[in-house]
Amino acid sequence: MFEVSLELQKDAVEMRKVYANTVREKIVENTPIIALEADLMSSMAMDDVHKDYPEHVINCGIMEANVIGVAAGLSLTGRVPFVHTFTAFASRRCFDQLFMSLDYQKNNVKIIASDAGVSACHNGGTHMSFEDMGIVRGLANSVVMEVTDAVMFRNILLQLMDLNGFYWVRTIRKQATQIYKEGSTFTIGKANLLRDGTDVTLIANGIMVAEALKAAEMLEREGVSAAVIDMFTLKPIDKNIIIQYAAKTGKIVTCENHSIHNGLGSAVAEVLVENHPVPMRRVGVKERYGQVGTQAFLQHEYGLTAEQILEAARQLL
Repeated sequence: MFEVSLELQKDAVEMRKVYANTVREKIVENTPIIALEADLMSSMAMDDVHKDYPEHVINCGIMEANVIGVAAGLSLTGRVPFVHTFTAFASRRCFDQLFMSLDYQKNNVKIIASDAGVSACHNGGTHMSFEDMGIVRGLANSVVMEVTDAVMFRNILLQLMDLNGFYWVRTIRKQATQIYKEGSTFTIGKANLLRDGTDVTLIANGIMVAEALKAAEMLEREGVSAAVIDMFTLKPIDKNIIIQYAAKTGKIVTCENHSIHNGLGSAVAEVLVENHPVPMRRVGVKERYGQVGTQAFLQHEYGLTAEQILEAARQLL
């Protein structure tokens, strides 16, 4: 079982600064990294990195399809391109280029998709993507992840420098809830068991991991033993732990800051129906678009809270 932080509190560093600091570090180490932006450098704390290392950071403008093409070309020269833009634009806006230039050609490009789901907050419905992970997981060679906190984000970024292929990483930009202790390392494609349990299993990713842990505490007070799993890799999903805990607890609740269609809930259901069917519920966004608001308001509005997870678990119990 993974060792987690004892108290759920905000990370000391914003996720965007984790990205900028890691890119800077790899540039200083003289690695072949090159960071591409779609006119969102200030949004991802990359302004100073660009100022200090203009040959390693390129602002391609608000032309997301072109950014992907530039990244594909740079990868063919031996560079390791990291592309950042918001989730909506890293999926919907440039899907054909993700397919043609990256996935089909098997080019070595890493996409960092920020402002995940309701964390887009004041950018509203046009920028608030609830379908992005579902879009990208349909591509044959893609690896799709949603990082949980700053500790995980940094570790994954460092791994991606040495891994070849098309990786798509979803994240929020600001402070996440700290889940993992400093120095933790992660295996892409392998879920993390954060809490064991025997009555129901809560499978979550992204900001919903913290909500699942809160819900598990609530269930414990009701005499219910809930396992919590951080499924930070959506594709390839960890089938073994899903099957193991379906057999152990007999009930599954998935928790995602994403549409319940074609995301974590769908991926887990696919594994269950083919291997070990059990009753399940999906906590996530249900047939809605986004809107302007604070993250707290939006999580309540779209049912992305510990209370909603608790209610879903109660339905199964």
